[in-house]
Amino acid sequence: MRILVATDAWLPQINGVIRTYCRIEEEAGKLGGTLEFLTPGEFRNFACPFYPEVRLALAAKHNVARKIDALKPDHIHIATEGPIGWATRRYCLDRGRPFTTSYHTKFPEYSSAILGLPSSLAYRYVRNFHKPSAGVMVATPSLASELSQRGFIRLVPWTRGVDMELFRPRPDRLFGSDRPVFLYAGRVSREKNLEAFLDAELPGLKVVIGEGPHLATLKRRYPTAVFTGYKTGDDLARHYASADVFVFPSTTDTFGLVLLEAMACGVPVAAFPVTGPIDIVENGKSGMLDWDLAKAATAALNLDRSEAIARAQQFSWQRAAQMFLDNIRDANTRAARERNSSPGPSRRGFPDHAGPFPKLEIMTYD
Repeated sequence: MRILVATDAWLPQINGVIRTYCRIEEEAGKLGGTLEFLTPGEFRNFACPFYPEVRLALAAKHNVARKIDALKPDHIHIATEGPIGWATRRYCLDRGRPFTTSYHTKFPEYSSAILGLPSSLAYRYVRNFHKPSAGVMVATPSLASELSQRGFIRLVPWTRGVDMELFRPRPDRLFGSDRPVFLYAGRVSREKNLEAFLDAELPGLKVVIGEGPHLATLKRRYPTAVFTGYKTGDDLARHYASADVFVFPSTTDTFGLVLLEAMACGVPVAAFPVTGPIDIVENGKSGMLDWDLAKAATAALNLDRSEAIARAQQFSWQRAAQMFLDNIRDANTRAARERNSSPGPSRRGFPDHAGPFPKLEIMTYD
């Protein structure tokens, strides 16, 4: 099965979305699926005003159609709600082709935090984008419940994984062993709520791994914290393993790959009880969840690190790839059945009912 993934986020930018599709591409090849990508690099593009590392494509309708027709994919999956995503969506609707989408980013919350826009308007925009999708892939049960309450339809589960060979316990103590190390890794931007971590009164050293538009501001405001810059691969794994607690202050993530990576290294998590952490972290075992982040982080110091490793072992990229391919096969089967039972294709996409798609109550990954 040849699958075209249309995405506005791609290399050399690095984030959870891109890392996910790179691993799914690798694992899907072992399961009979081939992924091709339609990315900003295929078109004239420009830097996003709010995220300079993000390139926005000038994806004209006819150029997108020409590239898709040349690839002749068996299925089209739209990963993002940007210019490429919208142009690909239009292509599919014009031709009556079924397509799947995925909800990776809480765009309404991001636009509210960064631009001050009402999240209700942004949700209307995003909900309309996903409405014709034959299956909207979501990473966690709590996210599915939240989106369902906001009127999203045809939600299907798609979990994530972690490389347990790379991310594993190590004897490293890169920041010394005389005091606890509380560590964050990820994008350094306003919507990540890093002030909640850096303002917390904690009995040890605070370390921030990553880069982003908020980095210079945080360095000035928190001179006692350690900012390492961007880390990858074995170097990143060694930094994780050097920490005593991984602190995740974000309230806008849909999953959080870094949570799994830290736990795989034997580092318990401290986070708010929100979408992502409440689905991944076992409160009181692999981490602590509390609206008082300092309380959660301090309590996490006393947790058994083997519990964090055991929880991470329940997530694999092979399983994530299998779920991705199964969702696509189910979507195509359902779309074909709907076409055969209706007088003709609808510009709205497919009916709102869930049909054979999994019910939300069985969306668990344990």
